[in-house]
Amino acid sequence: MATTETQKMWDKGIVDRGIKGGVAGLFGGVVFGLWMANQGVLAMIASMMGGSSSLLGLVIHLMISAGIGASFGILFFRLADGTVPSALWGLVYGFTWWFLGPLTMMPLMMGVGPQWTAAAVAATIPSLTWHLIFGGVIGISYAALNRAPRGSVSRSSVSCCG
Repeated sequence: MATTETQKMWDKGIVDRGIKGGVAGLFGGVVFGLWMANQGVLAMIASMMGGSSSLLGLVIHLMISAGIGASFGILFFRLADGTVPSALWGLVYGFTWWFLGPLTMMPLMMGVGPQWTAAAVAATIPSLTWHLIFGGVIGISYAALNRAPRGSVSRSSVSCCG
């Protein structure tokens, strides 16, 4: 089956959106990572992967952040049209990842099950605040990257080795 021009444009578009979102996720991840380092939780992030160092936790956190940002770019590209809508959808996405991360997936990975209780929610309010900041930074960064001249953020500009 031959690849159509529409399919080629879609493939290029989804890659472009994913790259821009991934870069935006790294921006948000750095901001969120500063708070995480201050709170001493990076070693806990590393422990979910069998490690113990804060540096490993930071690397894992940034990889997750890039993935979350890439998924934002792919999922919200039509809705995140402009700085304000993009920031607002980023806040929604940050809230979603607060629910999925510290209340659901992290407890599951630690063998204790989802923590969907009022006490768990209350205990993670600081994390909610920073997930919202993380999402807002992703949204604003994604909007800024979408305004960048075409070709200024591409696969070749974010690759390490050529």
